[in-house]
Amino acid sequence: MATSTEIQAMRRAIALSAHGLGTASPNPPVGCVILNRQGRLVGEGYHQKKGDAHAEGNALRAAGASARGATAVVTLEPCNHVGRAPACRELLINAGVSRVVVALIDPTSRGSGGVAELRKAGVEVETGVLAEEAGVVLGPWLTALRTGTPAVTWTYLVSGSNSDEIPHLDRVRRGYDAVLFPDGRFEEGIRGGHGTDTFALPPHAVDLGSADLLKSLYAGGVRSLLLAGRSNPLMERLAAAGLIDEIFAYLPDNGPSSGAAEDWTLIPIDFKVIEIHRVQDHVRVRALRRQA
Repeated sequence: MATSTEIQAMRRAIALSAHGLGTASPNPPVGCVILNRQGRLVGEGYHQKKGDAHAEGNALRAAGASARGATAVVTLEPCNHVGRAPACRELLINAGVSRVVVALIDPTSRGSGGVAELRKAGVEVETGVLAEEAGVVLGPWLTALRTGTPAVTWTYLVSGSNSDEIPHLDRVRRGYDAVLFPDGRFEEGIRGGHGTDTFALPPHAVDLGSADLLKSLYAGGVRSLLLAGRSNPLMERLAAAGLIDEIFAYLPDNGPSSGAAEDWTLIPIDFKVIEIHRVQDHVRVRALRRQA
């Protein structure tokens, strides 16, 4: 059973993992915390982008010799294969870690899996710790993995369609791999502070069928897509096809309407409101698609 210190460390690892949103794809955003034998945090890390060190590698490098006999707390099962980065289970074993606490098992794990290999090497492993909370960050990646299409979020003003007016768009877009604007323009999210580059799409991508478009984006490495604004017909097609997973609708905080408004509906009927907050000069409504 995970200790209270390990649970707190897992929550920190989950928060760290979110630093990889918008940059880690097609790899998952993962966080890791290293606790020494006295329960003191001696190293932490997250996975920023494909080809760079994984969360465990960064955390172990930060911990140095303090990793021997320590506990590694990680949001996703340590990988069991060598790619551009070494296998994380091997790094943990070589560092002398004695215990590993895992939130979620990796559905892409190869062979017997990182957890099985760690146990085979004599490392104590506990799984399922704060799995639901870890899914807050890993959820879009897991959804995309299951469907073969990016997880799609739609954000818009209830009145008006200019994406530039959407509150906090510049900050919000950092958490997504690609953004579709009302004028049909696709861009990559802001990856690792290196600026924004136009996302490479097949010719006439906006003319593709909704499912084909999302599949092409997935093939290009996109695991999360942000739709910004309401006026693009493609967005309406994605909504009608049931391909949008989450909505953030903003209602301007200017009091009740005194006249007839053409477009006054908040969200499509097949979504369920789960959060409503007042955010500066808007009310923000978050909704998720109802499960069949």
